[in-house]
Amino acid sequence: MPIDAAKAIAADPRSTEIAWDHKDVQLYHLGIGAGSPATDPAELRYTLESRLHVLPSFATVAGGGMALAGGLSAPGIEVDLAAVLHGGQRVELHRPIPVRGTATQSSRVAAVYDKGKAAVIVLRGAAADADGPLWTCDTQIFVKGEGGFGGERGPSQRLDLPAREPDHTLLRPVREDQALLYRLSGDWNPLHADPEFAARAGFDKPILHGLCTYGMALKAVVDTVLDGDVGRVRSYATRFAGIVFPGETLRLRLWRDETRVQASVTAVERDDAPVLADTVVEHT
Repeated sequence: MPIDAAKAIAADPRSTEIAWDHKDVQLYHLGIGAGSPATDPAELRYTLESRLHVLPSFATVAGGGMALAGGLSAPGIEVDLAAVLHGGQRVELHRPIPVRGTATQSSRVAAVYDKGKAAVIVLRGAAADADGPLWTCDTQIFVKGEGGFGGERGPSQRLDLPAREPDHTLLRPVREDQALLYRLSGDWNPLHADPEFAARAGFDKPILHGLCTYGMALKAVVDTVLDGDVGRVRSYATRFAGIVFPGETLRLRLWRDETRVQASVTAVERDDAPVLADTVVEHT
């Protein structure tokens, strides 16, 4: 069996040293659409090194996103990458991410669930520096054709949307070149840049990285609900429900309460096709 769940979960974590500086942070922020209008003081916090703060979703690309690679090469995990889909993402912040830093990032398989026709692998990456823990990322990987091994089905994380009108409805355009810029932060999958590769994968043209949409949505929540204060974010989770093509427009619906924001993200030009679902930002 390509996936040995017990062996994968029992394996020791794999560790790597990562480093980043203001250029990595600025490139990431530009890749998720920051910087427009270019002279807006609210946008300069994402783009100008003298005013820079770090959006918490940067944790998914810090060090080139090495935690994902480490988890998929863990003992007991042997899968065809063509059958792999990014199912969901959660980031928990232990304190604000510094503009520049070095850290030790460990990755391990936290769980393997049997969904019948597919398996879901939960990869956990944790980063810490000399001052202690920085963040923990849980990445859910959906592997087609690898279920049916008799494992636990796992928890259901589906959330109903509130039965009221959203507190905010926002539109966020996706630039035609956005995937080309975002991939410079470390995800070089040709699915997001090469039309011929995208066609072989069944798409009319390259698609946007799910984690790019993930970052765009968090930025919208921080700017709209949290007064632009990235330090208020405690955790951020989503399920990737559909694709986005560069050039489309995202519609974000936000419902807020004292300690969390629930969001729905859809693609306007495709009759509000779902993009991000079960999306929650926990905050102070």
